[in-house]
Amino acid sequence: MPDRHREAKSKYTSDRGIPGAFEGETITRRRLMNLVTNGAGAVAVAAFTLPALGFAIAPVFHQETWNWQPLGSPSDFPDDNYVTKVITITPGIGEAGNSVAYVRSRNPAIDKEPSDKYNQFIALSSRCMHLGCPVRYVPAAQRFICPCHGGVYDFRGMVAGGPPVRPLDRFYTRLNTTTGLVEIGPRYSVNSELQRFSPRDPGEPLDGIGQFLYPKRFSTPAAPPGS
Repeated sequence: MPDRHREAKSKYTSDRGIPGAFEGETITRRRLMNLVTNGAGAVAVAAFTLPALGFAIAPVFHQETWNWQPLGSPSDFPDDNYVTKVITITPGIGEAGNSVAYVRSRNPAIDKEPSDKYNQFIALSSRCMHLGCPVRYVPAAQRFICPCHGGVYDFRGMVAGGPPVRPLDRFYTRLNTTTGLVEIGPRYSVNSELQRFSPRDPGEPLDGIGQFLYPKRFSTPAAPPGS
């Protein structure tokens, strides 16, 4: 080997600590193999991670669509008592996607919140706003009772006792002028003044700063016009 090559190799080796390299080289076989190996590892990790990550976060950005379900004739719903209706919350998964709604006609004597075409029939959710346990309506007491932690709601679904942080959630309702049937739509949440909000989870208050601490989800459908 010529002296100049030996000197260059010796100089590069002592400076860089990589045997077999010459001064002025930008890449060696060892470095190339390291790059190829690391690149292949990164591709393998991405191939496993990205699909799983997409599967996990995609539902967050999927916006739910509006679905209206028929409940019955307007005459089926009195204004002084609730009728229990089984409704579909999540279609396609059988009974696991069902829930219970308590439905009655609007009573102007007690329902003082602003009236529009979406609340001529009052439909209350059966999910307690403490931890989400199912409540049941007791006609004799005109109260909704949660058996888990003693939550109590009055006839309008307002908190009357116990740990719930807000009134029972409600559902949009409407009278279908084509079929003449009462229909139920998506759920919404209310604060202590029955002001409407996009659905929130149990345990999330909506009075005062609570409405800002617990923002709506991306999947929440937009409210209907005029609601």
